This record gives sequence, C-alpha cells and structure tokens, in this order.
Amino acid sequence: MQLRRDWSRLGILLLIIGILLVGLTFGVSWALAPNTNKLTSQTNTTVLVGVQGPGPNGNVTALNSNGSVRWSVGSAISYQGVSYLENGTVLATFADGPYQRCGSFEPPCKRTGVRFIDPQPKARIVGQWSYPVRTREDSEVHDAEMLPSGELLVADMEYESIYTYNFSSKRKTWVWNASQYYDAPADPTRSDWLHINDVDRIAPGRFLVSVRNTNQLIIIERGRGVVEVVNKNRDPTLLNKQHNPHWLGDGAVLVADSENHRVVELHKNESTGQWEEAWVVYAIDGIHLDWPRDADRLPNGNTFITDSRNNRVVEITQNGSVVTSYDVPDLPYEADRVPYGESFGQPYGLEGEYDVLGEPNSEIPILSSLLTGARHVVPVPFWVSELHVLMVLVAVILWIVGGLLLTKAWWSSR
Repeated sequence: MQLRRDWSRLGILLLIIGILLVGLTFGVSWALAPNTNKLTSQTNTTVLVGVQGPGPNGNVTALNSNGSVRWSVGSAISYQGVSYLENGTVLATFADGPYQRCGSFEPPCKRTGVRFIDPQPKARIVGQWSYPVRTREDSEVHDAEMLPSGELLVADMEYESIYTYNFSSKRKTWVWNASQYYDAPADPTRSDWLHINDVDRIAPGRFLVSVRNTNQLIIIERGRGVVEVVNKNRDPTLLNKQHNPHWLGDGAVLVADSENHRVVELHKNESTGQWEEAWVVYAIDGIHLDWPRDADRLPNGNTFITDSRNNRVVEITQNGSVVTSYDVPDLPYEADRVPYGESFGQPYGLEGEYDVLGEPNSEIPILSSLLTGARHVVPVPFWVSELHVLMVLVAVILWIVGGLLLTKAWWSSR
C-alpha cells in the first residue's frame, strides 16, 4: 500500500515539474522578449509581404506605414515573390492545390505560377497563370517579374531554367537551361537539383540569377549565357543557400545569405576577380537574424530585410540602427517597401575593414534542427529558442515517467 502511494506521489510530482519547466521557460521568455514592432511615420509608403507560411497559410499582405493591415489575400499553400506593377496590381508567385487539371501528372496535383491581385476596391485575385508540377517543394516558382516588353520573366525550379513567357501567344520566347552550364541529372523534375529561386533583370538582356544549391549567383546574357559567377568555388562561408540578391550596380550585390543567417553585401575585387564581403549583418536590435530571405537597398541608403523565421520585416541604417520594424505573418518570404520595390540601390562605399553588425549565432546539434522543423509546420514565436526545445523534451520525459508510475500504481491497486 505504501509503495503504491509513493509511486502515485512521485508520478504526480514528475508531471507537475514538467508543467512548471515548460510554463516558466516559455512564460519568462515571453515576458522578456524584445518588441519587434517599432514604427515610425513614413507617409505614402506601403509594405508588401509575400508569406510562405507553415501549412496552407500562404498570403499576400499589404501593411500601412503604421503597421496596420491595409489588405490581405490568401487562397494558396504558399506565396513567395511579390511586386507592384505599374497598373496598380500586384504580381505574386504562388503554389496551391489540389487541382484536377494536371497535364501529364495524376490528379490531384499541385500547380505553381503567378497570380495578379487587384487591391482596389477590395483586394482580390483577378488573373492567374500556372502549370502542374511533380512536387511543389522542389518545383514551385519562387520568383517572376514583368519585363518592359510585357513578357513574364520566370525562375523555373521544375526544369531549372530561366525563360520569358508571352501571354498573348502562350509560348516561351527565350529559354536558358541550367544544363548549358551545370552537369544535369537525367530528370531534373525528380530532385531538387539546383533550386533556382530568383531572377532579376539588371540590364536589357542581362539577368542576375540565384542558384541556391550551389551557393552561387550568376549573371546571364541573352545570346552569351553565363558571363559572371559570384562564389565560383561554392564556398559556404561566403554564401550558403541564399535568396533574393539585390543588384547594386557593377561589382556590388546585396544578398540574403539565408543558411549563414546574415545579410551580406559583396563587392568584386577588381585585382583578383573574387567577390568579397563588404558589409555584414548578423543581428538587429539584439535579435539574431534567422533565415533571412530578402534584403533590399532603399533609395535613402537604408537596408530593408525580411527576417523569415523571426517573422519580422525591418529597415536599418548602415550602422545597424533600426528605423522601422514590422511584425508580419509566419514565414515571410519577400517584402518590398512600396513604391520603391527593388529599384537599384547604392552600395556602401566602404574602405579598409568592413563593418560586421552583430556576431554569428551558434547552432546546437539536434535541438536547432528540431526547432527549424517546427517553424515550418506550425507558427512559432521568434523568441522560442533551443532552450525551449530542450525544456519540452525534458518535460516530455518527465511526463512519460510520471505517467508510467501512475499507471503502475493504478494497476497495483486492483
């Protein structure tokens, strides 16, 4: 009888300790978390955000300068690239499903492409161009833009290509296949081969392309192919699975260096031909960047950063001072400050030692991976860290042991 009571007490104690560990860890962190919503008055500007979202929560959201939501459109698994067009509509790349029109694939399938959103008078989708893909994760269109010709420029992850598409003829008018430069697998649609995730027109017939899986940026010219490679030796300390490079002019590019959890400005050393770090940001306002996926240089010289896993969009000065910071929906992919968009910014004229803002954030094996995985499945506040993951794991063990002791005490009483 006494042993049964001891088991029951110990079991209950372990359950309570587990609850207290989780409650105190999360409660204290929530109470002490810094404010990521810091607003200043910037008239006549809007923040346009493409949200990838965990699960089926993709949306395109426009924020007023005070951080309030001006309008929002969902209806997709994910949105990535977003941009305002001259006619006032918004171009957004997306992936969604299930669809029954699947081409050569068995329905139901996913489709990817672009949507046109008219914000007035009430935001709604007014047009869509899409095609079926074998797998959304390996093949969705991350970036597209309208060219002065009226054609659509597309970064294609399905076949790993860059092409222009004419809406009137419904045909591709120019294609650059990555197999012209990289060794290709037999069927690129069956693997995440290169993950080409961005293309920008930087001059007539000249395009900046992000090849994520090789840690490289390349410049392609129509009729010539690849004419420049940033990070030729694929050094992961220079670039590591980057997103959304912003061309700053000949010899300078700003990059969201995602897996290095930083934003970096690279300059080309004319003496060596190598691209080198000229300005680096690891942390803003005491918060380490976590998988940033967009960085734009604004006309006023500030830098506009989409800090994806911290669910914020933040504008900083060259010395790292925060101008404005917005809380945004989970896992934002790209953000533009309208009306500037990705207009060419100016590189920072740095001489001698370059600026490094903040320190790299060290990752903890297993715990960091678990936290990263959780962020892609459910909404997780930015202040949740590896410590919280550890406390949850410890609490789960305590609950399991406590539950077993209570079960043992119950059975022994029968």
